[in-house]
Amino acid sequence: MSIITKAAAIGGGVIGGGWIARLALNGVDVAVFDPHPEAKRKVDEVMNNARRAYKRMATKGLPKEGKVTFAKSIAEAVKDAELIQESVPERLDVKLKTLAEVEAAAPRDALIGSSTSGFKATDMAVGMKHPDRFLVAHPFNPVYLLPINEIVPGEKTSKAAIARAKEVYASIGMKPVVIMKEIDAFVGNRLLEAAWREALWLVKDGICTVEELDDIMRYGFGLRWAQMGMFQTYRIAGGEAGMRHFMAQFGPALAWPWTKLMDVPEFNEELVDLIATQSDDQSGQWSIRELERIRDDNLVGIMEALAKAEKGKGWGAGELHSSYVKQLGKAAKGKKAAKASEKKARPARAMPEPKPAAKAVVTKSAKGKAAKADKPAKAKKKG
Repeated sequence: MSIITKAAAIGGGVIGGGWIARLALNGVDVAVFDPHPEAKRKVDEVMNNARRAYKRMATKGLPKEGKVTFAKSIAEAVKDAELIQESVPERLDVKLKTLAEVEAAAPRDALIGSSTSGFKATDMAVGMKHPDRFLVAHPFNPVYLLPINEIVPGEKTSKAAIARAKEVYASIGMKPVVIMKEIDAFVGNRLLEAAWREALWLVKDGICTVEELDDIMRYGFGLRWAQMGMFQTYRIAGGEAGMRHFMAQFGPALAWPWTKLMDVPEFNEELVDLIATQSDDQSGQWSIRELERIRDDNLVGIMEALAKAEKGKGWGAGELHSSYVKQLGKAAKGKKAAKASEKKARPARAMPEPKPAAKAVVTKSAKGKAAKADKPAKAKKKG
């Protein structure tokens, strides 16, 4: 169960909306600030998708959903928050301005995490008075389902803040991995960036289409990566001799001109049109929300399958998935117990006293008839 009760989400886009959903579905009240006129609609749509996924996933029940409110300012959003998650656009000037406003109004003991995809915490904390409580907390989309959270402290982040971050994020079902050496884009995005560059080259050079490339991933090594990482997978590829044999066999290939990882294709309208047109051909029959629901169903299914591995102990994300489902169920029981206790403690309602009988309303004509009825009847004269 979450160890916090109130959080603030600054930014309600794809990532911010995912944070709002994960926090709210773990029973945390979330105050949101996002000046975009469509922010509430977008957040509501993400929440609907997340509820749908959790309804399937949380087989043991869910805690009472946290309240999501929209604040008129950053100051209003953060005033009572224990955790503040910044998810504004990926521009350093925007983040610096936002974080300055956050720090000016946030409670001193509030933890501040940035969802940045690549900026270092040290670079974002330059103007902060209390950089000790600030760090990068980088998730992956969809935030409400994927558990990984790259925790990257800055030069002035305190050990207490790192420990607190691990505790807070773990309490909402995440897998915090602390990266103690700062580097642009951290770990996950550096790997994705390398694959993304090579993918753009392969399509640009006419080697394959967008759909063919995706098929090679999802029917091939993508399935392996869902349950084992790169090094575990390659250890198996080395056979009984393991990783040493694999590296001895494939290490020399690193010098071969197999990739263009350090070269970037010219990013122009021609490349954008090529990729976008092929993407439309591949997936244009589904709306983004439909694709999100398909993705969510697949992710839950994968985690459920991994949860059954190792004789039910679970493997990788599946092991954490089992633990998270139990955690949500335990919180759900607490919710039911609280309701029962509240009902029991409620004083019995006193039975209302019977109202006095209403007096009959007698009309003048009725009075006349009654008077006639009360008079003794006159004796008839004998003839």
